[in-house]
Amino acid sequence: MSSQPHTPRTSNRIIALIAWALLLLAWGWYTHIHNLTPAQTVSRLAGFLTASPWGVFLFILIYFIRPVFFFPPALLTMAAGYIFGPLPGIFYALVASNLASLLSYLIGRYFGGSFLPRLEQNPKILAYAGRLRGESFQTPLILRFLFIPYDFISAFSGFLNIDLRLFMLATVIGSVPGTVSFALLGASIQGDFATQQLTLDPLSLFASLAVFAVTIL
Repeated sequence: MSSQPHTPRTSNRIIALIAWALLLLAWGWYTHIHNLTPAQTVSRLAGFLTASPWGVFLFILIYFIRPVFFFPPALLTMAAGYIFGPLPGIFYALVASNLASLLSYLIGRYFGGSFLPRLEQNPKILAYAGRLRGESFQTPLILRFLFIPYDFISAFSGFLNIDLRLFMLATVIGSVPGTVSFALLGASIQGDFATQQLTLDPLSLFASLAVFAVTIL
């Protein structure tokens, strides 16, 4: 049997995947030659955003595109608390993280559009995907509370074409405990990374640990 030719839509997805891979390689090369760890990247970002009058909008934009680079969301959420303070940091991180979840979901759905119909020719996969779609709210919500890797949940939900409205509702609710915990952890860090003269605010640190503990228990 001859293989079926690629449709224009499939070709576009392949091109997008290659472009994404090249972008990741460029990012990896940049961080390698500058010896930047994720924590050092956040430290530089914090200094830049603090000095910029557009800091809030730039932070939300950077957090929004973060899934493209597989950058750890916890570090940026902590940065929000450190840069903007506890309450504003929690609010900005919630807005940004949910926008990033939407982007991850759409990326997953975009690439899943080519592969999912073929995978669902397997009856077991079809039954599993159908069960997850039937629980489009409960499944993402529980996974958020379990602190499963953030982008994996979003991309996998998009790949399986879970109902977007229910997914986003579950994400908005389920992201609150983790966001509050990590933003408070960032807010507990006092001082300047540049001078490495840092202290911890015990109240914010205790609140962060308490929220985390209550969520996972």
